Amino acid sequence: MEINPKEIYTTRETQEFLKVSSSTMKRLIKNGIITAYKVGGVYRIWGDEILKHLSPETEEKIYNVYHGIKEKTKKTIEEW
Repeated sequence: MEINPKEIYTTRETQEFLKVSSSTMKRLIKNGIITAYKVGGVYRIWGDEILKHLSPETEEKIYNVYHGIKEKTKKTIEEW
């Protein structure tokens, strides 16, 4: 399925695109990682917002943050 940047998607559709669970989807929205708009009591997400999270640049940034946290944790444990 192709993501149209100008189309609006449901949280379920976004979950499928990003391959995440419903709890992860809720957390992404709650923490402001994905911008979602509440319409009629349900969240809607623009296609360009989904595409932003599927880009290789975003994946690299996430990996770098994860790697930094992992190294910091290892260093802290070693100092104990």
